Amino acid sequence: MPHPSRAPIQPLLPVLRQWLTGWWQLLLFGTRLTVLALSPSSWRRSQRRLMLHQSYAATMPLLLGFGLGSALVAQVVIRIVLATALSYGLSRYALDVLVRTLVLELIPLSAALYAAVRYTMPAAEQVRAMRARGLHKTQFAQGLDPLRDVVLPRALAGVFAAITLTLLAATITLALTYLNLYGFSTWGLAGFVRGVGQVFGPVIVLIFAVKALLLSLAVAVIPMLPGARDGGPGADLNHLARLLAVVLVIELLSLVGNYY
Repeated sequence: MPHPSRAPIQPLLPVLRQWLTGWWQLLLFGTRLTVLALSPSSWRRSQRRLMLHQSYAATMPLLLGFGLGSALVAQVVIRIVLATALSYGLSRYALDVLVRTLVLELIPLSAALYAAVRYTMPAAEQVRAMRARGLHKTQFAQGLDPLRDVVLPRALAGVFAAITLTLLAATITLALTYLNLYGFSTWGLAGFVRGVGQVFGPVIVLIFAVKALLLSLAVAVIPMLPGARDGGPGADLNHLARLLAVVLVIELLSLVGNYY
């Protein structure tokens, strides 16, 4: 007869084991993709053409929509921050707040999630459909590696798309911030560059770059993760929940690094 104190714990053990197994599989899958990405065989001529094609297909359709959306949201936030700072006599702090809020925090997060919704998750669905039809076995019979020739190009394209969207939105936001502060003139350019440079110190630049890279890797790798539930009704929800958990951890770590 089980001990009374252990009875409430026993039903949680299979759930905990499944949870740990899922994260361990994700770690192994990410490690395999990293090794393949660093392998010379993954960068032969035909593979490079495929990666360039996937990167173009992943990025170009997203640029216009994300750029316009980023400009609209940035303009609204900029006007709100400037009006609030002016009403309280804190206009000299407006640039610092805008750069820290929009460029450092919101833009990398929104760019990664946009790339996940618009490209990596649909691409992962295509990969799972190929697995369900048994096409990976045909590729193995032809001497191809599905992980290297199918999954890796799509994952790297997702990384490229997320980073490109981050740089695009950051550029648009900084340009709109300058126009709202100084208008169509160059007299404030020196002060603007100095103010932005005071925010982007060496440590902040490093944290920003690492954050953007980790977010892009998360949205590119996690949706591609194969599993026993592929094709089932909870497959997409399971991958989405794991993706959001990783994104939240990355965001919290970046906040700690930036402000503590």
